[in-house]
Amino acid sequence: MSEKNYCPLHYTMGLIGTKWKPLILFHLLDGGLRSGLLQKKISGISNKMFTQTVRELEKDGLISRKVFAVVPSKVEYKLSERGRSLENILRSLDTWGVEDNPK
Repeated sequence: MSEKNYCPLHYTMGLIGTKWKPLILFHLLDGGLRSGLLQKKISGISNKMFTQTVRELEKDGLISRKVFAVVPSKVEYKLSERGRSLENILRSLDTWGVEDNPK
């Protein structure tokens, strides 16, 4: 995209604008989580989609992944500094959902 046509919202939505990315990022706001526990917190996500999504978030520098050398393998995800910069946005979306939900 040329500088003339640059849209900051388009850029941001390209990074976090899928069904699952904001949920994964939101659940990491309070600290790192093991892969299995993080996936359980995201209702409806398949193993394949979870793996694809965390890989994209890691590639974009929004989360980091730590692999522990144990058997069975243990993987923990946490927000990077760049991912942490989305905290106000994610918490605002959560608050809006609470306030707008007619239940």
